[in-house]
Amino acid sequence: MSRPKESRPKVSLVVPVYNQARYLPICLDSIWFQDYPELEVILVNDGSTDETAQAIVEYERALKQDETSYASYFNTQRDVIERVRHPRFPQTGRTLRVIEHEKNKGLAPALNTGFAAATGEFCTYVPADDVLLPSMVSEMVDALQAGADFVYADMAIVDDAGRVVRRFELPDYSFERCFGDWYLCGVAKLYRTELHQRFGDYDEALLAHDHELFQRFAEGGAKFTHIPRVLMNVRDHAKREVDIHAPSSWNRLLEESKVLVRRARAHLAGGRG
Repeated sequence: MSRPKESRPKVSLVVPVYNQARYLPICLDSIWFQDYPELEVILVNDGSTDETAQAIVEYERALKQDETSYASYFNTQRDVIERVRHPRFPQTGRTLRVIEHEKNKGLAPALNTGFAAATGEFCTYVPADDVLLPSMVSEMVDALQAGADFVYADMAIVDDAGRVVRRFELPDYSFERCFGDWYLCGVAKLYRTELHQRFGDYDEALLAHDHELFQRFAEGGAKFTHIPRVLMNVRDHAKREVDIHAPSSWNRLLEESKVLVRRARAHLAGGRG
């Protein structure tokens, strides 16, 4: 059973964005309309050169000004259907902070900038082209409040149009399965912010920085748990080979992950898994 909303701690969501103006508003909508009561959104614009800056300004305007309505009552005396008008976006329990990098620094530095500003008890980052399902945060907070340090869930892999390509079912947690076989956790995720105080930040020298950090958490004894439900739509850019999905970057990412898997197996061989 979920705890009452008034006992729910603040959750910080870092959204790093670089040249993803097309996807950013959809991503932010999926955060803003979460069924969780207290969210801090930290948007880090990492030196974008497309229309991202304009998209952010427009989103901030819409948060304050946009309205919508619904049919509410048929007034027979006037022969009209009366409508209720209300703000388009939730007006309470949400904050948006925008941090600008003048030049592109890369994803790991953008994440470190965002998490340095986070004030929530729990935190995560959301890629600017992905979409959270409405109950993701609340379900993950339940698992953290039940005793976990890090929670992850299954995903739907979607194409640029939002069509589902496949369901990505992840294994229930064991260090061997999630880090020793291959990296099989950590895209749809939420964790205790204090893990950064205990284990540090994202390694800015790596492309596989999330893999390395979350493995560092696990090697240090953090308690992981899995929710076997799809809670995030993750966009597949297999046919859009840019940034990290460019062949040279992708190959480097895989090579870094191979090194990390070898490290995980050494950790297991030492009886520490």
